[in-house]
Amino acid sequence: MPAVQHGVPAGTSVLVVGFDDQAASLAALRTAADLACRLRADLHVVHGVDLRDYPIDPDSDVEVWEAHARKALEHLHLKAAEALAAHPGAWTYHAWSGNPVRLLVSVADEQQALMIVVGTHRHRSLARMMRGSVSHRVARSAHRPVLLVADPGGR
Repeated sequence: MPAVQHGVPAGTSVLVVGFDDQAASLAALRTAADLACRLRADLHVVHGVDLRDYPIDPDSDVEVWEAHARKALEHLHLKAAEALAAHPGAWTYHAWSGNPVRLLVSVADEQQALMIVVGTHRHRSLARMMRGSVSHRVARSAHRPVLLVADPGGR
C-alpha cells in the first residue's frame, strides 16, 4: 500500500510511530500526535503488514486472502485517520509487508526522525512471547531515541 499523506507539512522535524490494532498502539499514536504538535513535527504512521492482516484459513483462495488483507489495512488506515482527525499537522500513513522492526527503523532513518514512538504491552500472550516484543526489538536496534508508550489498560 503506498504512503498516504494528510494535512499540510508542519516543518522539517519528523516523528515515526508504529501502529497496529492494539490499545498500546493507539496510545502511542495519540502520544506521538501530541508530541508532533508540540515539536511542530510531521508524523509518519507505520504499519508492518503481517499474518494477522490475513484470514485464518490458509486454504483460502488468493483472492480471499488479498481481499481480507485489503479490508484489514483499510480498517487500520481509517482507525489512524479517526485518531488523528483533530491533529492539525501533517501525517503520512505507510503500510508495507515485512518485519515491523526493520520497517520502523528504516523509515525513521530515511526521514531522519527525531524519535520512534511505539506502544508496549505489560502482559504478553503466548503468541506475543513467541513473536517477541516489537517495541523492545525497536529499542535495541534503532539508531535514534525510542519512546515506549504503555498499554493504558495493562495497569
